[in-house]
Parts: sequence; structure tokens; C-alpha cells
Amino acid sequence: MVQQRNSRVSTRPQNQSKTRLLDAALHLIRAQGYSATTVDEICHEAGVTKGSFFHHFESKDDLALAAVAYWRSRTEGSFAEAPYHAAQDPLDRLLGYLDFRAASVRGELAEYTCLLGTLVQETYATHPAIRGACEQALSAHIDELACDIEAAKALYAPDAPWSAQSVGGLIQAVLQGSFIFAKADLSPVAVRQNLEHLRRYLLLLFHSGAHAEPKKEEHRRPSLDPSPIKQSRQQTSPYPKSAEQSAEEPKAEIEPEEEHNIQRSHYTD
Repeated sequence: MVQQRNSRVSTRPQNQSKTRLLDAALHLIRAQGYSATTVDEICHEAGVTKGSFFHHFESKDDLALAAVAYWRSRTEGSFAEAPYHAAQDPLDRLLGYLDFRAASVRGELAEYTCLLGTLVQETYATHPAIRGACEQALSAHIDELACDIEAAKALYAPDAPWSAQSVGGLIQAVLQGSFIFAKADLSPVAVRQNLEHLRRYLLLLFHSGAHAEPKKEEHRRPSLDPSPIKQSRQQTSPYPKSAEQSAEEPKAEIEPEEEHNIQRSHYTD
């Protein structure tokens, strides 16, 4: 009994030192990149010796793989407990996810940018194991999003040609690209603006104002004359039209409530 108790006590400092090393790696890699981060810096940030580092990890690359797994467990737990899951409507959950991501854009760059995106940009051609771990983590998050996207599609846009996976990939592409602009500008403004545009796009994708009425199952007779909105979409051209042509064409009407929801700013200060 005494031996078991002593064993539990003795492993606690080791686990704490490993966690400190992983936390230090998350911060430093996001703050200055993987290549620029040294083992010595990670040990200094974590407040542990180099011997402790090599007790837990064989190399810096080994630490990176463990950091990806650690990041994944932390972020999955955070998303799982997020309040947007309480919404009954799957589109509300999807929009709530964007709100949740926007709310996390605060503090220093290293506090809200993504470890996976930072790592994969530097290691995709030179560290296949790290690239693969990042790809798996990103894909797993897209899979989680795709559940709500698929449910919203079934409710609001069952005949749409796009897939839930492709929309999930778009959401992640917008986020990762926005983090690059945040680093270039040293500012979170681009992240918030792009999340606003993404929110508007999703509302349009699901034909939703506040939201649109879910599509009913009964058969509807097709209309012979397309609505003004459909006409304007069919006639969209990349070439500018003359003033006379523009004056003759009917203008698409947007319901006030829909216009408000699409144009409203959610994430800018």
C-alpha cells in the first residue's frame, strides 16, 4: 500500500513537467514558429531542465507530435463544452460556432492562432509525420462541423449540390487564412472581418434570412416564371452594363429582416 502511494506521488512531478513542456511548446511555436523554437527555449519557458525534456521526449520532433495530440485534446474539450451546442436548430449551432471562434480572437497572436496551421506551413515538405498528425487533427475537426452542416442542409437546402465536408473545409480554410493575415498585420481585424463574411455566406448558402422556412416535403408545382431574384442570379455577368441596361432590369428585392441579418456586423469592435 505504501509503495503504491509513493509511486503515485513520484509520478506527479514528472507529469507536471511534461505538461509544462507541452504548454511551453504550444506558446512558443505559435508565437515564433517551429523552426525558430529551440529545445533550450522550451525548457526555459517551462522551467525544467534539459534532462527533464529528454526524459519525456526523444527529440524536438517527438515533442511536436505530442504537442499536436495535446492541442487536439484541449481544443476538442473546449469545443465540446461550448454553449452553441445547446441550440436546437443545426444552423444556429453552426452560426454559434462562428460566434464562439470570434469570441476567442483576443489577446496576443499566440493566444488565438492555431498550432496546427503554424506547424503544417513549416513542416509539410520536411516532416511528414508532423504534417500527417496535423492533417488528421484538422480533418477530425471538419468531421465534427460536418454533422451540423449536414443536418442544416437537410433542413434548409436538401437539393443543394455541395457536400457538408466541403463547407466544413471552407470554414477551416477561412480561419487558417485569416490567422495568416493576422500575423502579417499584427492585428485580429482580418479574422473578425472574414468571420463576418463567412457568416453572411452561410446564411445565403442555406437561403436563410432569420432563418428561412425549412423546406416542406409536399410536392410543389414548379413556377414557369422565375422570380426577380432568380432572374438577377441567372443574368449575372462579370462585365459591367450600361446605365440604360441597368435601368431596364428589375432589381432584386430583399426583405428588410433578411437584409438586416446579412449585413449586420457581429465581430468588429
